[in-house]
Amino acid sequence: MRLANVGGRAALITGDRALDVFDAGGFGPDPMAVLADWTAFTEWARSAPPGSVPVDPDRLGPPVPRPRQVFAVALNYPPHAAEAGFEPPADPLVFTKFPTCIAGPRETVELPGDRVDWEVELVAAIGRGGHRIPEERALDHVAGFLVGQDLSERRVQLLGKPPQFSLAKSFPGFGPTGPHLTTVDELPGGAAITCLLNGSVVQSASIEDMIFGVPELVSRLSAICALLPGDLIFTGTPGGVGNRMDPPRYLTPDDVLISRIDGLGELTTTFREGADRRFRPGSA
Repeated sequence: MRLANVGGRAALITGDRALDVFDAGGFGPDPMAVLADWTAFTEWARSAPPGSVPVDPDRLGPPVPRPRQVFAVALNYPPHAAEAGFEPPADPLVFTKFPTCIAGPRETVELPGDRVDWEVELVAAIGRGGHRIPEERALDHVAGFLVGQDLSERRVQLLGKPPQFSLAKSFPGFGPTGPHLTTVDELPGGAAITCLLNGSVVQSASIEDMIFGVPELVSRLSAICALLPGDLIFTGTPGGVGNRMDPPRYLTPDDVLISRIDGLGELTTTFREGADRRFRPGSA
């Protein structure tokens, strides 16, 4: 099952057709209302009619537009840990992206500085909340998966000692997600995760290469924080980010970034010059 945000309304997607959930007598129209009662919604969706309205890709918004909590995991692929100069971590390294950065699958992002970097990621969306969720039951709490980008302004990130992750990754548009929320059963095993910059592959791996898989992340996060319906977990990025290239390569106006995961679809993110790209502390 694929759930989308079409013009701000929850829609079931079949092929290239959409069924407006509210018009069909189900839930919504707010996509967050669907996630708030995920068990009942999935039961209703099993017998819902197929969609009949063609999907306009330009009307797709973030499938989970207003998450209350957005977790992110650092160094969760061995090649990325290595390129960053670290050993693979023994425990998940967790930070947050603030929810106002969440954006849709086709966005133009204003560059707030001259060192904006890319990080393609598998994103898990929580459907059934919980606290202290056992790992063996963790996927029962996941509504589905999205393609995500954890955009990062590296100058801001490295402004202090130790580095400041969360603010650097939370500028407007720095959390593109989509194009749909695809349920757990439809994610292929070993799905390829790929990022292309202006048509050239810069990141390529399998989601099975993650050090900490989704069930373990859900369990370990929920051991501390109660997870809520609609929470997002950015699960980490493969090797190939721009600031570890020689020389470093950062995003510039008119760049086109494609983020893709087999079975989930892809995001297209373009960039434009910011009003003032010279970040100054206190004047982001």
